[in-house]
Amino acid sequence: MVRIRIAVLLAALAMLPGTVGTARAEEASVADRVTTLTRGTAWKQVAAIPIAFPTFHPQGMVKIGEDFFVSSVNILKPTTKYPAPREGYDRNTGEGEGHLFRISKDGKLLADLKLGEGSIYHPGGIDFDGTFIWVPVAEYRPNSQSIIYKVDPATMKAVEVFRFKDHVGGIVHDTERNSLHGVSWGSRRFYAWPLGADGKISNADAAPEALRVMNPAQYIDYQDCHYAGGSRMLCSGLNAYKVTPDAAPFRLGGLELVDLKDNRPVWQVPVELWAPSGLPMTQNPAFIEARAGGLRAYFMPDDDKSTLFVYEAQTP
Repeated sequence: MVRIRIAVLLAALAMLPGTVGTARAEEASVADRVTTLTRGTAWKQVAAIPIAFPTFHPQGMVKIGEDFFVSSVNILKPTTKYPAPREGYDRNTGEGEGHLFRISKDGKLLADLKLGEGSIYHPGGIDFDGTFIWVPVAEYRPNSQSIIYKVDPATMKAVEVFRFKDHVGGIVHDTERNSLHGVSWGSRRFYAWPLGADGKISNADAAPEALRVMNPAQYIDYQDCHYAGGSRMLCSGLNAYKVTPDAAPFRLGGLELVDLKDNRPVWQVPVELWAPSGLPMTQNPAFIEARAGGLRAYFMPDDDKSTLFVYEAQTP
C-alpha cells in the first residue's frame, strides 16, 4: 500500500512549526502528478542500491529525510492450507517475526524494531503522517486479526493503538480528516476508523458497518499504500495472470489513487517495470515522491537479498 512528503519529513522529526501546509501542498502535488501518468510514461532508472543485510520479505516502505523505513516479515515456518476450512480459516498461522528496518541511503541497516506477538507477526504496508509511522501487523492468513502500531521514527519506539478482527494488510492516516484507513488481505475490503482528539480509537471492532466497504477496483491487489493529500491514498501492487491454467503466471504491477471519501479509484495506471529477477517493481513495497519536473519512485521487489531501485519520470 505511496505518500509522499519531502520537505516536511525532516521538519516533522525536528518538530519545527509551520510545516503542515507545506506537507499538504507537497502531497497534493504528488497525487496530481500521478494523474498525469499513462502507459506511455517513460520511467528512467537512476540508481540501484544493494541492501547490505537480509531483508526477509519486505512489505511497506516510507522515506523520511534520507533514510528508508521498511516493514518486513521473517517467515520461520510457512503457513499450511487445510483440506477444508477450520473455524473460518483456510490455513494455520505458521511462525515468523515482524520487523521494521531503518535503512541508510546507501543500504546499511541503522535500526531493527521487532513488532507483533505470537501468531501476529506479519507487518503490512506502512504510512508516515509527519510524526509517526503507522504499521499494521497481522496473522499470515485472511480473515484473521491484527495489531495496529504507531512508531516514533526518531527513537524507533512502538505504541500499540488498537487491535482489530481482520487481517489489515496496509494502513494510511488521513491527516486532514484525522482518520485511519486500512485494507484487508488482498485489499478486497476497506476499513476506516476515526481517531479521537487523544489519537486513540475507543472500540475498533464495534465501528459502524458503514466504515467497512468492499473495494470496487479489481485491477491489482495492493502491497503498500500511503496518504497522498486531499483525502486520497496512493497504492502500489500487482496481480498475476495466466494464459492457460497450467501456464507460468505473468505478473503486472500498477498504481491506484483512491479517494478515501468514497473509497473509489481516481486514477489507475500500470507500471511496466520489472526487476532483473523478473518480478514487477511493485511486487513488494514502493514509495513515490515529487521531484523537479516529475516523480521519483523507490521499489524493493526482491526478498532476502534486496536491491532498492530508484526510477524517475517526467510529468506535464
